Amino acid sequence: MALVHNIARLKPRRRELRGRLTIAEARLWNHLKDRSLRGRKFRRQHSVGPYVLDFYCPGERLAVELDGAAHDHEAAQDRDAIRTRFLRSAGIRLVRFENREVIENLEGVLAVIARQFTIA
Repeated sequence: MALVHNIARLKPRRRELRGRLTIAEARLWNHLKDRSLRGRKFRRQHSVGPYVLDFYCPGERLAVELDGAAHDHEAAQDRDAIRTRFLRSAGIRLVRFENREVIENLEGVLAVIARQFTIA
């Protein structure tokens, strides 16, 4: 499947999202940026196809999504399932965390992300 990363029409949305990170996103980003997690490069608010991902590691083809209360509703869960299927079909692995997990157990979240790495 040919993917388009960072589609131009999504640039304003990506910029807006980068400018208003949640507390959990900001906290996690501080530990992912500058190749801080095992030397892996992460991008924040990176688009793949029509979707803007919270964090994306291109070398590992790994997406990290943080979910807040808005994801508790059935309609949002249905949209998340469609998004997950799209990413999987594109060969991108996805790991999800609730914002609360990042705030309460950041080290555990980082360990789960690191366990997803397939490249030595």
